[in-house]
Amino acid sequence: MSFAANAAAIGDHFGRCLARADRSVSPFEHWLIEDALPPAVCEAVIGLPFAPPRIDDTRGKRETHNSTRIFFSAENRARFPVVEAVASAFQSAETVRRIEQLCRIALAGSSLRIEYCLDTDGFWLEPHTDIGAKLFTMLIYLSEGPYGTDLLDPEGNLVATAPCHVGAGVIFVPGADTWHGFRRRRIEGVRRSLIVNYVKPEWRSRHELAYPEIPVS
Repeated sequence: MSFAANAAAIGDHFGRCLARADRSVSPFEHWLIEDALPPAVCEAVIGLPFAPPRIDDTRGKRETHNSTRIFFSAENRARFPVVEAVASAFQSAETVRRIEQLCRIALAGSSLRIEYCLDTDGFWLEPHTDIGAKLFTMLIYLSEGPYGTDLLDPEGNLVATAPCHVGAGVIFVPGADTWHGFRRRRIEGVRRSLIVNYVKPEWRSRHELAYPEIPVS
C-alpha cells in the first residue's frame, strides 16, 4: 500500500469514524471513537522501527523524559510513508472541518502535533487537564488491554476509563474540567497510542510539529 497516495482515504475513514462518535458529558464532554484509522495503517504504525524507551519513573509526566519522545515530525514524515500519510490526513482542511463541526471549535491557524507513545510497565500519568496551548486532544490506541485513559472528576475521582483496543480512542476539547490521567497498573508488553493535538501558534517546541511552518486552515 502506498500510504502517501492514500492520505485522502485515511481522512475519509476517520470522517466516518467521527460520524459514529459516542458523545458523553460525564465527567466532562468527550467522545469515544472506534476504528479511527484503517487496519492497514494501524499495522504500519505498529510496525515502525521505534523501540520503547528505557526510562525511570516518569513522575507522572511525559515531559520528564522529553528526549525519548517520538513525534510524527517533519523528519519522520520524510523517513516513513505511513507517518507522512497520517500527518497529511490530519493536516487536511476536510479533516479539520470535520473535527471543528463535531467539537464546535475553531482550529484555523493552529498546528498539528502527533506523538507516538510506547509505554511500558511502570508508566503512569498524574491527573491533568491539557489546558493552555492545546486546542484539541485525541488519543488513538494501538494496543489491546486495560490501558485506556482514565477520566476523572475535579476531585480526582475515577469516573470512567476509555476502552482500549486497536483503533479505539477518546476525544476532548481541553478545558478547566478535563481531568484525565493513567493510574498505576501493570502493563504487559507495550501500551501503544497516538496522541493527536492541534496547538496554538505560540507552541515553542516546533520540532514536535508535523508541519512547523504550515498552520491548518
